[in-house]
Amino acid sequence: MPKRIAIVEDEAELASLLEYNLGRQGYQTQVLNGAKGTVKSLESGRPDLILLDVMLPDIDGFELCREIRRSPTLGRTPVLFLTARSDEVDRVLGLEIGGDDYMTKPFSPRELVARVKAHLRRGEMDADSPALEIGPFRLDRTGRRVFLGDRSLNLTSTEFNLLEFFLTHPGHAYSRDQLLDAVWGEQRYVTPRTVDVHVRRLREQIEEQPDSPKYLTTIRGFGYRFEEFS
Repeated sequence: MPKRIAIVEDEAELASLLEYNLGRQGYQTQVLNGAKGTVKSLESGRPDLILLDVMLPDIDGFELCREIRRSPTLGRTPVLFLTARSDEVDRVLGLEIGGDDYMTKPFSPRELVARVKAHLRRGEMDADSPALEIGPFRLDRTGRRVFLGDRSLNLTSTEFNLLEFFLTHPGHAYSRDQLLDAVWGEQRYVTPRTVDVHVRRLREQIEEQPDSPKYLTTIRGFGYRFEEFS
């Protein structure tokens, strides 16, 4: 069954270009202009990935992403931001509120398709793997859910991938660049700062005291380590 890509973009010409290039790769597309009711339309379409413009006419793309992350249906769907804003503060904000990737306009359609494929490929690989239980964590790769004890964590697609890597490599220290290679892979277009943002978001969910973590610790001047369970 073809993967479904939602395009939330109010520029008709760009939306058509994206629809054309994704259609050539065999993807089904759903184009929305960001007007009222977008989240309900997305929930009805149940896309496998969402391309989201930041500057929309009726709602800010960042606020729309927050609504997407609150949706039980869309909460774990990968979100790739499309925007003319290139400042680092905007990139960090996009990741902090739950975005999985960030592309600045103008961009190459080939690059966009490559990123879409990379995000979808990770989801397919996880679906073919069994569940994983390590310490108090239970990771359901098919449903892409993580439980800490009896509590279900509300993770984005990238946060899930990062936590999965840490859980399967406890006790090892990794630099930010090593984590980018391992989690974002060959198709990564992000900076080491991206790792810090996602680690902070993970700590907010898995640590009782995020400022004094017991699971995901910082190796000062190097990177991060997920502590082994006794």
